[in-house]
Amino acid sequence: MKCTGLDSSTGELVEVGFSETIDSVEPSLAPAPTAEKDVFVAPAWIDVQVNGFAGADYNDPETPVEEIGRSIEAQFSTGVARLFPTVITGSPERMTGALRNLCQARETLPHGAALEAFHVEGPFISPEDGPRGAHPARWVRPPSLDEFHRFQDAAGGHIRLFTLSPEWPEAPAFIEAVARTGVTVSIGHTKATAAQIQDAVNAGATMSTHIGNGAHAILPRHPNYIWEQLAEDRLAAGFIVDGIHLPLSFLKVALRAKGTERAVLVTDAVMPAGCAPGPYRLGEVDVVLHPDESVRLAGGTRLAGSALRMDRAIGNVMRMAGLTLREAITLATRNPARVCRVPGRQRGLSAGERADLVRFRLVQGRLQILETYLRGELVFSAEEMKTGASS
Repeated sequence: MKCTGLDSSTGELVEVGFSETIDSVEPSLAPAPTAEKDVFVAPAWIDVQVNGFAGADYNDPETPVEEIGRSIEAQFSTGVARLFPTVITGSPERMTGALRNLCQARETLPHGAALEAFHVEGPFISPEDGPRGAHPARWVRPPSLDEFHRFQDAAGGHIRLFTLSPEWPEAPAFIEAVARTGVTVSIGHTKATAAQIQDAVNAGATMSTHIGNGAHAILPRHPNYIWEQLAEDRLAAGFIVDGIHLPLSFLKVALRAKGTERAVLVTDAVMPAGCAPGPYRLGEVDVVLHPDESVRLAGGTRLAGSALRMDRAIGNVMRMAGLTLREAITLATRNPARVCRVPGRQRGLSAGERADLVRFRLVQGRLQILETYLRGELVFSAEEMKTGASS
């Protein structure tokens, strides 16, 4: 198969030849048709933190596999081809049940390969209000390698990202053991001291989960655990760029600290993402999706994930932080692939890489997704959607 477009990295018109992997990326010998002169081609997005989408809750062990499949199809329309379904703090039975259910979806759905790996966020996080975020307090507990292995068994060995707080005395040994298995360990939902953060990094932690969120509302001027993570060059960092989770000034400063080589865009989307505003239930927590697309705990202002789409996140980080298209796409493709060890996705639009591709237009600062490919298969076409809707 072949597709053409402007290489999002160089602006050069290229023809991409591919099957399941990219065979070639060559300058196009023929000019692009008039209708496609503004169409870009890029590696498809990778989202390493998504709790649910389009009405499917990845944390619910009872979510039908078919609903998970529909949520994957909905994410294809945003340009995402690979995602890490994320399971947060809950009872041992609920967490292992959710992981087992996701593993079944990965193995049986026609496009289950899109579920690249799993992210476990909790339950070994701070029990304190503020850094705990919307995670249920009664299920927070100290790190346990035995429990991690039970999680990994339920997940069929597919956990590749694990978030915990290094404030627990057991954390350094836990991090060292988990990192040794090839899992990326991320610091998040923490009130850790500078020394505890350094111990975690020395033990093998390499990422910060949604930096700037899952924190106290008021922090000491210095030192504090956000500055410590921003200053640590061995840590990459995830960013939720929806215009709600992070103020502009923090986003700009944090991106300068991490540089575009250590920043990763995530959505932290939850089940109501892509749905109509209104009340929803996430496990044992009632939330409301507001018209401004914020998801908050019912009756309060505390955020509980997001309704963000990755194509919007890319446009937002360009508009808000002044990143170029090339830089913004790197934050949603090569960086998460490198930090979270996604094979065949770390060199961008290059021969030999997986043929996970997206074609899009950039219209007034927003990305308009035209086509998404997974392993060389067309899994979303805006034209086909339009034709189907009109027939």
